[in-house]
Amino acid sequence: MDELEINKVNAMAFYKMAFEGNPKMAVERYIGDEYIQHNPAVSDGKQGFIEYFERMQQEYPQKSIRFLRCIAEGEMVALHSHQEWPGQEQYITMDFFRFDPSGKIVEHWDAIQQVPADAANGNTML
Repeated sequence: MDELEINKVNAMAFYKMAFEGNPKMAVERYIGDEYIQHNPAVSDGKQGFIEYFERMQQEYPQKSIRFLRCIAEGEMVALHSHQEWPGQEQYITMDFFRFDPSGKIVEHWDAIQQVPADAANGNTML
């Protein structure tokens, strides 16, 4: 497997592990020496990431995530995912991860959009 494929596999494993309730292990396995966070709802750094996902696991243990697409180029990996939360809320997310030369995640950006009940076209967001 080449470096881009490894980064794709690691980005999905990292995010799934954190999302499903083990952010501390995800950070230990997949994060580099630094972690720059661009989501304004999550504190910068490793501990901020852990605290956010631990809180989400306590508040929403039944949430789920499914990866729709994963694209890698250079040091970047993009994940397109579908999240389902209790109460029938669904979100489409785009997460971008920057990897360092040793294959560890060091930076994250995301964009999140709730799936609307109605659409002006017949296309899904999936």
